[in-house]
Amino acid sequence: MNVYLKALRAPFLAGSLIPVIIGAAFAFTEKNMSFPLFVITALGVSALHLGANLLNDYYDAKGSDPINMRLTPFSGGSRVIQDGEIAPWLILLMALTFFALGSCAGIWLAYLKRPLVLVIGLLGLSAGWAYSAPPLQLMSRGWGEVLIFLAFGPLVTLGTYYVMSGTLSWPAFALGFPQGFFIAGVIWINQFPDYKADSESGKRNLVVRWGPEISRYLYCAIMLLAFVIVVLLISVVGLSYLIMLSFIALPLAFKAMRILWKEYLSHEGVIPAQALTIQTLIGHGLLLSLGLVLSRVF
Repeated sequence: MNVYLKALRAPFLAGSLIPVIIGAAFAFTEKNMSFPLFVITALGVSALHLGANLLNDYYDAKGSDPINMRLTPFSGGSRVIQDGEIAPWLILLMALTFFALGSCAGIWLAYLKRPLVLVIGLLGLSAGWAYSAPPLQLMSRGWGEVLIFLAFGPLVTLGTYYVMSGTLSWPAFALGFPQGFFIAGVIWINQFPDYKADSESGKRNLVVRWGPEISRYLYCAIMLLAFVIVVLLISVVGLSYLIMLSFIALPLAFKAMRILWKEYLSHEGVIPAQALTIQTLIGHGLLLSLGLVLSRVF
């Protein structure tokens, strides 16, 4: 069972569940929150995310993972295929099963009079497929980071809000931008330890294209933009100033940036920064959600 849990890379579910919480919190501010719908949405999004993780492992096993010796707890894949613990065909079958489960959740929500969930869910499923699988394999073409930004940020917050309220909303879409930047930051920093293997296998992500030295500047920009967007959500979109609570997570981001700046060539030295990037994503998202919930009270 531990091997299968390792293959799922379940701890990374924070990247998709935090935007669900944010979208639900925004719906709560407008008195549209439904706990049963929240649970179905969270399960459906989780299933699609797990399917994408498994599919990524399946295709990376044919590319960079077999030659990647610079492993960390956060990058380099689950290694279950390379270690002979699970056969590649079974990983693919598991991926398709989770995609099917996510689709069932979408069909269920559509039956509950949320038909546009099918469109939003199909976009999410397509993103998970296009990121790793040929013929697109956007993770190798320099478009993977942009795809992840959209799929794990604004698409999820918009979809969750729609499930709760039955309507589409520009503010709900915009609320996903900070999380979009943070999940892009997670993908970005994980590409530093993988740089050598990705380069040799032809996986031309943006860190490979720009090189580690320049990419550390861009990582810092990505992390800071997530906080800048919060200010714009208040000043331009008109959301409550209470979402500034999310700035409590700023020291975590600064610490991650400082570590990566110094250790960007060391796959072991960058591990604390990888952990801090995920912690920033979680802390920022929960604090942003708290600010939204409090805005209904004050």
